[in-house]
Amino acid sequence: MNKKIKILQGNCIDKIKELEDNSIDCVVSSPPYFGLRDYGTDEQFGLEKTYQDYLANTVKVFETFKPKLKDTATIWWNVGDSYNSTNGFCRNKGKYKRPGRDGGSNDKKLIKDNIVKEKDLLMIPNRVAIALQEAGWYIRSEIIWHKPNPMPESVKDRPTSCHEKIWLITKNKKYYYDADAIKEKTITFDSNIRDRDTTKLNNTPGRSKMGGLKENNYLTKNKRNVWTVTTKPFRGAHFATFPKDLIEPCIKAGCPENGIVLDPFGGAGTTGIVSALNNRNAILIELNPEYIKIAEDRIEKELGLFI
Repeated sequence: MNKKIKILQGNCIDKIKELEDNSIDCVVSSPPYFGLRDYGTDEQFGLEKTYQDYLANTVKVFETFKPKLKDTATIWWNVGDSYNSTNGFCRNKGKYKRPGRDGGSNDKKLIKDNIVKEKDLLMIPNRVAIALQEAGWYIRSEIIWHKPNPMPESVKDRPTSCHEKIWLITKNKKYYYDADAIKEKTITFDSNIRDRDTTKLNNTPGRSKMGGLKENNYLTKNKRNVWTVTTKPFRGAHFATFPKDLIEPCIKAGCPENGIVLDPFGGAGTTGIVSALNNRNAILIELNPEYIKIAEDRIEKELGLFI
């Protein structure tokens, strides 16, 4: 393995501008979620006053890296949700702090204007996708990350949340996607011959004849859009990290070998590690120098690479 992982320290908007145009094959990232965590750094993403500001900043990040992407590039964007609550976000400068599960935002103006109500689920992932779609991006897939071991919640008036969303987004309608690289094994198959001409579907008046599957003898199937991946603890940091199993399919399907993967919110460096393990290069951007040190130590330990 001789892949390069480059880490840039600073605001992602500024650092993205330094990248070469038409050089990035794939973006894989999990930006800070709206109103859920204070990472103790000025200019941090996710602590906007309103979710509208969060959406605007997300679109701005996308527009900044757009010229840096190849025409065939894919973007895999993990977004979590939050609730509107008068408890609000507990800001504690310089220290990691998070509110209760129903304390993601404290936007009293939105409550007053009846845009959202107290305890409303803000629907941030969907709003992000719609905002990007309206900005001209292609929303190609809504992937559900099912967590079998979610964070416990003490709520008694709704089910416990056990999923997040990953959006597959592109700048063009044609793009690089290696479906074979992430195909799954079939559970069952048979050799029965199916005569499509006898089905009701093919005998509906005015409907074109349909071909397709006649014999279900395939050993693999296309990857579905619900991915069951357990969350993994990481002792080296007090913030959430990407599970490697979650982003490996994104990189295998969305970036050709020897290509370049960008993570504008590099965190603990998981995107870089998975990229290198799968024969891809990576560029990570991280605002907090402390997290860069964590990422560098982790990359050296797991890959033997010195950054």
